[in-house]
Amino acid sequence: MRRTAGAASRTLPPRPAGPRGRFGIGGGGVDITEESAALRRRERGFTLIELIVVIAIIGILATIALPAMRNAPVRAREAVLKTDLYQIRSTIDQFLADRGHFPESLQALADAGYLRFVPVDPMTRSSDTWIELSATPSETDELQPVEGGLGGDTGIIDVKSGAQGVSLDGSLYSDW
Repeated sequence: MRRTAGAASRTLPPRPAGPRGRFGIGGGGVDITEESAALRRRERGFTLIELIVVIAIIGILATIALPAMRNAPVRAREAVLKTDLYQIRSTIDQFLADRGHFPESLQALADAGYLRFVPVDPMTRSSDTWIELSATPSETDELQPVEGGLGGDTGIIDVKSGAQGVSLDGSLYSDW
């Protein structure tokens, strides 16, 4: 078997049979054949098709996860609003149980030590937008006197958010 070298078209001597050295014919180094050298070259990296398939899979997963993550901040603020309303309402009940009357305002709850501070409404991002619902005289007449007090003072009986909007479940924030 003779090989010719390109444009010069001269005849080259036949190659010796047997293993080739790593850096040329014969000599030291690791003995590898042409087939194993080609195989090693292919094993060094990823093919273009493999990379395209991986990128396509990542793209599909991202399009599935993206809509769920888009509402995450709103869902978190709604959870904080529900928790704040629960805590404020529980504090109003504790104040009523301890003192026998409803607190005059949220600030009165904070001043009396039942709250550290008036919480910030996470939807309006203000502590001044809470809607304080006053107790009606009929609700305060039902209270039992505590230590000589008459128990009939009006104050706040409930709190609602002052946010103007609709939650992810379709209800109004002001109805919570």
